[in-house]
Amino acid sequence: MSVDLATVKRVARLARIAVTEEEAARMEDELNTILGFVEHLSEVDVDGVEPMTSVTPMAMKKRRDVVTDGSKADDIVGNAPETADNFFLVPKVME
Repeated sequence: MSVDLATVKRVARLARIAVTEEEAARMEDELNTILGFVEHLSEVDVDGVEPMTSVTPMAMKKRRDVVTDGSKADDIVGNAPETADNFFLVPKVME
């Protein structure tokens, strides 16, 4: 797969990036080099290789999945001008 100048300009326009003709030509070469490297990586045989999250084996730190109220309701509504039963009271918007 290769990228032409029109594709570079279209991607730049979609990304809202202003590019000059010289920059677009340089980006065309850079993108084609990157895509060539990615195509080269697809040739690597990865059968039997497990995905890794780190180069050193380690267990992920996990918290227990329990439901709590957060114990912060009073802190959350503490600065509100009006509250009732830990709910914010706001003026009526629609009639």
